[in-house]
Amino acid sequence: MKWYQLDVERVEQKLHVTSKEGLSSKKVKERQKQYGLNELESQKHTPRWLIFLAQFQDFMVLVLLAATLIAGLLGEYIDAIAIMVIVLVNGCIGYFQEQKAEKSLEKLKELSAPMANVLRDGKWEKVSSREVVVGDVVRINSGDRIPADIRIVKSVSMETEESALTGESLPVMKHATAIRKENLEAGDQVNMGFMGTLVTRGSGIGIVVGTGMNTVMGQIASLMTNTKKTITPLERRLAELGKILIIVALFLTALVVMLGIFQGNPMYEMFLAGVSLAVAAIPEGLPAIVTVALSLGVQRMIKKKAIVRKLSAVETLGTASVICSDKTGTMTENQMTVKEIYLNGNHLYVTGDGYDIHGDYYLNDRKVDEHYPNLENMLLYGMLCNHAALLIKKGKYQIDGDPTDGALLVAARKLGLKEIDGEKFHLIKEIPFDSDRKRMSVVLEDQNGMRFLITKGAPDVLLPRSTHVLNGEGRSVLRKEDTIKIENSINSMASKALRTIAIGIRPLSNKDSLDEAFLEKDLTFIGLFGIIDPPRKEVKGAIAECRQAGIKTVMITGDHVNTARAIASNLNILPTNGLVLEGHQLNQMSQAELEDVIDDAYVFARVTPEHKLKIVKAFQSKGHIVAMTGDGVNDAPAIKASDIGISMGIAGTDVTKEASSLVLMDDNFATIKAAIKEGRNIYENIRKFIRYLLASNVGEILVMLFAMLLGLPLPLVPVQILWVNLVTDGLPAMALGLDKPEDNVMKRPPRSPREGVFGRGLGYKIISRGILIGLVTLIAFMLTYQNNPDNLIYAQTVAFTTLVMAQLIHVFDCRTENSVFDRNPFENIYLVLAVISSLLLLLVVVYWPPLQPIFHTTALALRDWMFIVALSAIPTVLFGFKK
Repeated sequence: MKWYQLDVERVEQKLHVTSKEGLSSKKVKERQKQYGLNELESQKHTPRWLIFLAQFQDFMVLVLLAATLIAGLLGEYIDAIAIMVIVLVNGCIGYFQEQKAEKSLEKLKELSAPMANVLRDGKWEKVSSREVVVGDVVRINSGDRIPADIRIVKSVSMETEESALTGESLPVMKHATAIRKENLEAGDQVNMGFMGTLVTRGSGIGIVVGTGMNTVMGQIASLMTNTKKTITPLERRLAELGKILIIVALFLTALVVMLGIFQGNPMYEMFLAGVSLAVAAIPEGLPAIVTVALSLGVQRMIKKKAIVRKLSAVETLGTASVICSDKTGTMTENQMTVKEIYLNGNHLYVTGDGYDIHGDYYLNDRKVDEHYPNLENMLLYGMLCNHAALLIKKGKYQIDGDPTDGALLVAARKLGLKEIDGEKFHLIKEIPFDSDRKRMSVVLEDQNGMRFLITKGAPDVLLPRSTHVLNGEGRSVLRKEDTIKIENSINSMASKALRTIAIGIRPLSNKDSLDEAFLEKDLTFIGLFGIIDPPRKEVKGAIAECRQAGIKTVMITGDHVNTARAIASNLNILPTNGLVLEGHQLNQMSQAELEDVIDDAYVFARVTPEHKLKIVKAFQSKGHIVAMTGDGVNDAPAIKASDIGISMGIAGTDVTKEASSLVLMDDNFATIKAAIKEGRNIYENIRKFIRYLLASNVGEILVMLFAMLLGLPLPLVPVQILWVNLVTDGLPAMALGLDKPEDNVMKRPPRSPREGVFGRGLGYKIISRGILIGLVTLIAFMLTYQNNPDNLIYAQTVAFTTLVMAQLIHVFDCRTENSVFDRNPFENIYLVLAVISSLLLLLVVVYWPPLQPIFHTTALALRDWMFIVALSAIPTVLFGFKK
């Protein structure tokens, strides 16, 4: 179907939809069944059975399986079957970990998918782009990605960037008129919008005519179908560490085997013991546990309203030293309210908060109404130059659109003005708001055929463009004293933390040019709206907590410098000698000059998104790890350049979200603080189970090595080594990944990005605890064997039990950098349950007669347990008291 050739009415007829009502919920469900989800064909998933088989591809596991085959051929059936079962259980655990990580990552992809604004049952709502169907009416604004192929039915200065399809980087101006030409290429279909392309300017409405693989993108591109799994720097470092550990473990294992053979032990027995030891010693589960810990942490962040789009951001969060945050909506409620109006040279005060339409206007103590000169007109102009809508949801008024526009609508309703009748005012042209222009204009024609321009925006932009002013007597020439009075009013409002929006008009004739340069000049200045967006209640505490954590908070806003200073002081961002810089000062500064003063700067006012990039680079030049927030398409470069790009889930554009590492679902600064805390905790939890796994593995290798050096029999048989690896390394290590943050996690300075995995004494802790675990196990074996030289199985059972108990006690020491006595062990109930499970599995192999011959164990008496527990506790208690 050549949709570009059809008139809008014909498109509506063919798709059984109207652009005023959209589709019904029933039709949406029918079409989803008919056309499927709006997504490109994704990469084929690896079958589950292949993922399961992949768990046994490790070289050491294959060697072990070969060894068990040899054991079976030699008649050692019990050992062979036991080892096979343990390997199988280990494979199942690895498979479960991989599946868990994969599902978590899939869930993340769904949550971070772009959203679409669709009209259904006559109401605008936001849905995932995947749920868009043919016939849906969609609304798109600057910075949005078009969710599907659409036939444009309304365009307001709309331009799109279609380089992904055409290779042409210049934006394409869009319109809604049918094109009668035949066989046009996609780039020439200027009344169409295509899936995945970017709206760079203006806004529009379109009807979806193609979804998923039935779009132009689906036909000519497969760029979005293959998503490569990203490896975080931490995972890369751990993979390199794993290779080193494999070499060390194999060397030590080979040493144990050679010593055992030299001392007369059977070659087969030592070979099997060596392979088992190597399998146990090499932490092959480490990468899987890291992935699970990262994904579980990410799931916790989702519950705290933060979506991580890039896993590398999780570890980077722990190193953040500066947060550059937008003010509006992030530090404030984003419920803009008009509290003051400057009109006719006077200040009117407005009652009522938030989006409640009840409120009154006062001049000093006298209540005024619609008869007050120019008030009704000023509020009407604010409603006409406006994109927001006032909706009622669950009995409360809400704003659909820009909060500032919403504040002007609410202010008008307080005076009794109703919704604008579309027949009274016809839109001729719109010049959309732009962060560089700092203003928005509309050209309207009333029912009498009279044209006029309304412009609203920053006072410092509108005032120089004004030649007249409206007062109680009418329109007069703008004099110097008028300008001074208006500027004083701006400063007065700003000192009360009020954001000021100016409004002006210009009468036009039907013959006047509609060129932007011509329109927005010779304005008549009407007045000022003083709008407040109250700070969020939780932000002040979050900023204080960040300061304690050594993280500097910087506020960035487009507001007047006095407004910015007032709010920054209120939130305790700005210290006594803190620097406040304005956009015009940044323009005059070189990058080097900004770098000289950047550490003293806490507030940036009247800045554009372009300034943000300059600010990010200045902080980074001083060695800071910078988190930068943003919502508009122009914020994307700064967000991409920052170490942690943070986009707004509610107000953010799709482009900004794609450039970011973190998406705030509630656009709240406190969520950034929570994400940093969680990021720090995830990294600490990864350190905890690295410490636990490696210390345990060091202990296992050393007990065998020391025994060989002393000419003793094997303290552990191969099946016991593998059982220790399965029982003590698996569940407790996973449970450490679920540990809650320590009380001081946000009282430490940010971690250095150059800090290695073994930083802050972790290497010493691993070696020292590992040596002690090996020594106490060896002591338990030696003492038992010396007293019972004819009962090797009894001595091996004591050594086996001591090793497991030492590791299960040591796991609680791994929860803290300080003493084990500093933390309540029951804080992490998952760890307690994991340790109890491991203990029960140990008791089963020690006391259940059918398993005793398999695991070479015998029942232990109470005095044995007292001896074992006393020895097992030494490594943990010794260092606990030392601290």
